[in-house]
Amino acid sequence: MAIQRAILLIADIGGYTRFMKVHRYNLTHAQNTVALLLETILDAAKGLKLAKLEGDAAFLWMPVKDDASFARANQVLIDVRRAFLDRQATLVQDRMCNCDSCMQIEQLTLKFVAHEGEVALQKVKKNTELAGVDVILVHRMLKNDVPLKEYALLTDAMHAHLPPPVKALTVPIEHDFEGLGLTNTHYVDLTKLLETVPPTPPKPSFFRRVWAKIKFELAAIPYMLRMKEPCADFKDKPAMTGLPAGEPEKILERS
Repeated sequence: MAIQRAILLIADIGGYTRFMKVHRYNLTHAQNTVALLLETILDAAKGLKLAKLEGDAAFLWMPVKDDASFARANQVLIDVRRAFLDRQATLVQDRMCNCDSCMQIEQLTLKFVAHEGEVALQKVKKNTELAGVDVILVHRMLKNDVPLKEYALLTDAMHAHLPPPVKALTVPIEHDFEGLGLTNTHYVDLTKLLETVPPTPPKPSFFRRVWAKIKFELAAIPYMLRMKEPCADFKDKPAMTGLPAGEPEKILERS
């Protein structure tokens, strides 16, 4: 088991769960939309590795080599935010469905929690699992007192490496995370980072919207035919490496 310093980052999509109705058509569209947005997040997070998909969140990490590692992580926050908004706007522009799920795409939000600390790398078959107290901490950060829907919440270790213009926008906030004690954190309102807002995409042609609708419905067919379970991926994982039994439900409970 190897132990090393690592940057841990979770990108969490919020705002969809409350709009899910017990209707298979809505659930398949909700599942497909979040899957597309998660793919967008992963594509934009260049330089970071995927540790695990956790429902509607992506747990990412990268080893700390030097200051360039923190610079890359800081840039990922901006790149992922920009890509998310761009994809979200495109989904709205291409929308040709008025089901509950599709009509709420604009309500989706994105938040980040980030921390730097020690992790133990465990090789399980072909997968590398992360374990350790710092893995627990970054997940505990998802349940916080930040009074915003879209933000990045950082520990002191990450805050110290922010560019001065971004650091000036942060607000300090102390959290008492269960079992970990008082932790100094800082949050930044993502809506204030103007450079992360992409231009409005051009209005699509009718034919492009039709093609987008066809692709969307084709992707939803496995769920409609009960070959896959709609929104099964939104459920918290039954176990997480490095977490005590019974902790995942507390750690991953998100609004």
